[in-house]
Amino acid sequence: MQLCAQALQQFDDTVQVPNYDRSDITVGIVHFGVGGFHRAHQAMYVDRLLRRGEAREWGICGVGVLPGDRRMKDVLDAQDGLYTLALRHPDGTWDVSVIGSIVDYLFAPDDPEAVIEKIAAESTKIVSLTITEGGYNFTHDTGEFDAENPDVVHDLTDGAAPRTTFGLVVEALARRRARGLPSPTIMSCDNIQGNGDVARKMFLAYAELKDPELAAWMRAETSFPNSMVDRITPVTTPEVTEALSSRFGIDDQWPVAAEPFTSWVLEDAFPLGRPAFEDVGVQVVDDVEPYELMKLRLLNASHQALCYFGYLSGYRLVHDVAQDPLFADFLLAYMDEEATPTLAPVPGVDLDEYKRTLIERFSNPEIRDTVARLCAESSDRIPKWLLPVIRENLLADRHIRLSAAIVASWARYAEGVDEDGEPIDVVDQLKDSLVPIARSQHENRTAFIENQSVFGDLADNPRFVTAYLWALDSLYSVGARETLEALREKVQS
Repeated sequence: MQLCAQALQQFDDTVQVPNYDRSDITVGIVHFGVGGFHRAHQAMYVDRLLRRGEAREWGICGVGVLPGDRRMKDVLDAQDGLYTLALRHPDGTWDVSVIGSIVDYLFAPDDPEAVIEKIAAESTKIVSLTITEGGYNFTHDTGEFDAENPDVVHDLTDGAAPRTTFGLVVEALARRRARGLPSPTIMSCDNIQGNGDVARKMFLAYAELKDPELAAWMRAETSFPNSMVDRITPVTTPEVTEALSSRFGIDDQWPVAAEPFTSWVLEDAFPLGRPAFEDVGVQVVDDVEPYELMKLRLLNASHQALCYFGYLSGYRLVHDVAQDPLFADFLLAYMDEEATPTLAPVPGVDLDEYKRTLIERFSNPEIRDTVARLCAESSDRIPKWLLPVIRENLLADRHIRLSAAIVASWARYAEGVDEDGEPIDVVDQLKDSLVPIARSQHENRTAFIENQSVFGDLADNPRFVTAYLWALDSLYSVGARETLEALREKVQS
């Protein structure tokens, strides 16, 4: 049955459908980046509130900025903004819900004016973001806003119709200021340490270039709360779509599947108000940093620890890697020996239990997350999730051999050829420079880590270089699996 508003009452009780009237929900949140994670996370939490009879003024208007977002608009328009969320348990059971919290969707390239006015509307209190790590437009080596980005240059031109998230949001805030309306809160939900702080820095940098007086107003009026978000949400596969049709009778053009586990820790900094997220399991706190460092350095960095070694060892699905005792031991050793010493106590969290739970989550065979997905966009991920662990441990004179080996596994993977000589499709915004550099390391063994735009000055640190080269040489001489065996012996000794 084609998913749409008229079909909701025709599904059986194995499908949870909205128990609320969507016709009079007003938009209070404008969200940039309606992908799988947003639909499995923030939109799901708002839906939970709506099912409780709350948050009717907090409906979501999604916004697509990139050309590839057009399909999301077409799908959501055809399905009245509805989509299916399938939570996949390790025993093969699925919890299936139709989510109704997205009540509008705008495709910015078609009508940037509509997006600007939606944000400028007095009813909009929050602008939220899942635009990926690369969407914040900062350079890896300096961390500063990239004013040379061609789309940014375009948006800074007087009278130009904005193409970027920065251009659209800042223009809307300029209109709110001119109309005497307060600024909405800008809430990042991306996997970046201090994501709200990063968003503040980048939006203010753009505004400073566009209109210094507006930047000063934003600096005083706009709140950018930090948050930690957590739910493994792989790319939707045809198998998910087909299973929803055959098992549950739902014809959904773009469902989303995710693990049952979910977490959201949110800094309570919303001058214009917010949904009562704490009513549906969100931890609303004064300081997010301990939680986000825990997640970024344990979960996200562990994904990097397993993906390159896993791919080179012949694995293509994450659960197969995590169920391999050699890899599970490696992940736990990295978390115990190198990541955990960089973490402060996390209120209300048993770190040992959290780490054990991570291995269980990675091992869930129902998620069918791909190793290739975790290997993608490494030049954005490694500098944010793993390199801070290495730098802190170097300063404290602690172990870095496992982290250095993860970097070496990325360098080996980035050559674009696996151990059987088969091509690897390296997906990275820096692919055109990274792959040739990786291939040059046969002549210049430190070529990869000399890329200062990614690694900064790490190539100048003898301890790191020694550990990195040991792992790289081992990867070339005996392969990925044997390298992990050797690392296990080092840890045990």
